[in-house]
Amino acid sequence: MASLARLCVSRRVSHRILARGIQTSADTTQLHDKPSDLSQPLTLRLSEDSFQAYQCDMPELDVHVTKDQLLDMYKKMQTMRRMEMAADNLYKAKLIRGFCHLAIGQEAVSVGLEAGITPEDRVITAYRCHPFAVLRGGTIKGVIAELLGRQAGMSNGKGGSMHIFTPTFFGGNGIVGAQVPVGAGIAFTQKYLESDSATFALYGDGASNQGQVFEAFNMAKLWDLPCVFTCENNKYGMGTSAERSSSNTAYFTRGDKIPGLQVNGMDIIATLQAVRYARNWTVKEKRGPLLLEFVTYRYGGHSMSDPGTTYRTREEVQRMRSTQDPIRGLQRYIEEWGLASEQELKQLDKDAKSEVDSAVEEAKASPEPRTEDLWTDVYYKGTEPPFMRGREREEVRRAPPLGCKLMTALLPQVHRY
Repeated sequence: MASLARLCVSRRVSHRILARGIQTSADTTQLHDKPSDLSQPLTLRLSEDSFQAYQCDMPELDVHVTKDQLLDMYKKMQTMRRMEMAADNLYKAKLIRGFCHLAIGQEAVSVGLEAGITPEDRVITAYRCHPFAVLRGGTIKGVIAELLGRQAGMSNGKGGSMHIFTPTFFGGNGIVGAQVPVGAGIAFTQKYLESDSATFALYGDGASNQGQVFEAFNMAKLWDLPCVFTCENNKYGMGTSAERSSSNTAYFTRGDKIPGLQVNGMDIIATLQAVRYARNWTVKEKRGPLLLEFVTYRYGGHSMSDPGTTYRTREEVQRMRSTQDPIRGLQRYIEEWGLASEQELKQLDKDAKSEVDSAVEEAKASPEPRTEDLWTDVYYKGTEPPFMRGREREEVRRAPPLGCKLMTALLPQVHRY
């Protein structure tokens, strides 16, 4: 009976720890040490409430980062927000059609993640993907042109908002949760090739209950894959709050035997430190997969068709914008710590706006795909079959002379069937 009582008390204590909730303030990090030579790293100290851990130690609260790194992250967050705001305006002007999911408010996750990984690492996410596409080697022009359905788009105007890729960014995926097992597969490749790199497979709180997500967890743990399963918990899956859809909203604890870390996703210093920790866990220490949960917030609706105010109050959105904005939080750090003046930061803001405005105009000037482009990009370049059939048997498109020799050799065998 005594041991049972201790077990019950232990469970109650554990429950209270998880129920406490992570802090999502954007400006609680403190300057601990500032070198006289600002080319050297500063030492910052995160709030103790920046993380919660499950079956692992928390990251160090002391973070080393340079002035240039802080200014670079500030500029990138401003630029990503400007790009998403431009997409918002173009959608409302009916120049962008179809699905369009914006990440305004969540910039600390994408920019912080990119700052903490290397070019050799891989990233895959769901449909709120525009910032990741740019940060992973794409261009603002390429993203905007893709949204507009123009030839200059990163997928030649044929993929749209949810299907944008680079050599190290595997999309942009439109099927809820489907990118998570694909991310585990990419991590399997990295382990098979003995590559010193990791895959960050992102998904939202709305996808967290998908069966394929848990299947990917299981396989990744079985094989100790270098995969960081990363939940962007913006608290609402479409129009449903996390509390209404998930019996356990501590998503970082849902990996069973996979350790997890919950992170303040509104403070870019905390996201940077968490990503560094996760990469060290998977790549340097080779301890297998890890779960990250970034607690963040989207200011707009789930997509452009969602006003975002039927399931939450306007006051809630305004409060988050005015008190916990990730860009304003970093701006305050930089100014208070004497790293840049208000005017210098305003110039960075102007530069970001100018860069996005120019990219938008260039994207709008790009032509739409040609009719014959319907037959291109169906297969990976160099692997095209000698012909492709259309909707009817008579509608046949012959491949150019440089088509796949292997398929040509196999053609007689194919005709036998």
